[in-house]
Amino acid sequence: MAVKLRLRRMGKKKQPIYKLVAADSRSPRDGKFLEDIGLYNPLTKPHTIEIKEDRALYWLDKGAQPSDTVKSLLKQKGITLKRELLRKGLPEDKVQAELDDWAKLREARLISKISKKKSKKSKSQEKPETEGEQKSEVVSEEKTGKEENIEKGAAEVKGAASDGNLEKN
Repeated sequence: MAVKLRLRRMGKKKQPIYKLVAADSRSPRDGKFLEDIGLYNPLTKPHTIEIKEDRALYWLDKGAQPSDTVKSLLKQKGITLKRELLRKGLPEDKVQAELDDWAKLREARLISKISKKKSKKSKSQEKPETEGEQKSEVVSEEKTGKEENIEKGAAEVKGAASDGNLEKN
C-alpha cells in the first residue's frame, strides 16, 4: 500500500479548510484516510498551518510521499529541515539549535519583506500627489496664458470698436 501525505478539503463553499492526512494513494481526495496529522487554512492572513510534527516525521520515515503542496507546507514549518538534520545523525540539541537559527532567519526575512512592501506602498502614494501637484501647476499656467490671450483679444476688440474698424454682420 502506497501512502501519501496530502490535503483533504473541508469547510464550506468558497471557504476551504484543509486537513493534512496520511492516506492510501488509491483512495479519493475526500475519502478514507489513515490518520489526520494537521490542518491548513489558506484564508487567514497569514495562512494557518498546524501540523503534528512527530506524526509527520513518522509517516515520512515510513515512506509516505507528500504532495507538492504538503511538501511546501512542511518546508514552511521547518519539518523537512529537521528530518534532514536527524538523518545526518546530529544530536537533538544541535538539531534544535539549527532550527532556532532557521526560525530567526525566516522571521528576519519576513520583517524585511513587510518593510519593503510598506516602503513601496508609501512611495507609490507620494508619487501621484507630487505628479498631481505638477499637473495642477501646469494647468494653472495654461489657464493664465489663455486668460491673458482673452484679455488681449478683448482689448483689441474694444480698441477696434472705438476706432470704428469693427465690421458689422
